Amino acid sequence: MKRYLFAGLLIWVPLGVTAMVINFLVGLMDQTLLLLPEQVRPDVLFGFHIPGLGVVLIAIVVLGTGVIVANLFGRKLVAWSESLLARIPLVRSIYVGVKQIMEMLLSSDGETFRKVVMIEYPRKGLWTLGFLSGVTRGEAQTKTGTDVVNVFVPTTPNPTSGFFILAPRDEVIELDMSIDDGLKVIISAGVYVPPWNPEQAAVAAAKAEAGSAA
Repeated sequence: MKRYLFAGLLIWVPLGVTAMVINFLVGLMDQTLLLLPEQVRPDVLFGFHIPGLGVVLIAIVVLGTGVIVANLFGRKLVAWSESLLARIPLVRSIYVGVKQIMEMLLSSDGETFRKVVMIEYPRKGLWTLGFLSGVTRGEAQTKTGTDVVNVFVPTTPNPTSGFFILAPRDEVIELDMSIDDGLKVIISAGVYVPPWNPEQAAVAAAKAEAGSAA
């Protein structure tokens, strides 16, 4: 009986939590519809509430903004807006920090969050997972006297928090697992173990190396 109970919970609890989170996020996004004039709100036009229209509205606004800023006029408008925000002390710090993080996360080139790594932390003999977030440059690289890389070490079970360390490249072990698998391992506190085939990993690494050389 206990085994059957656990098997049932293993199915329904993740489904229930997923449904609750999605329902919360959709409801939160639907609040953006309140920004529209009352006479054009979907609830007023249709006479009933349609869940998810807030998501559509946000997607349209984001895509429309992207189309606008992709041209010369849009870039000038953004530059003018940023120069205006740069004159406001507190706003400047928040805006610049968030923008740099978004540029780092959404960057399509470089090593930004493209590798799961393993480092000895918090002491020799103990290992933890982290994400390679780039190569250290400038003063920090020069004064360490060694080849140093940036590693973000997330906390368990909340990977959105963590800490940043500068680690010698020769002390960082790159893993074959994907970023998604790395996040799953961290969130589950090691309960989830991603599948790994050494032969397939070697072939994939050889292809990647050949592609970068070309």
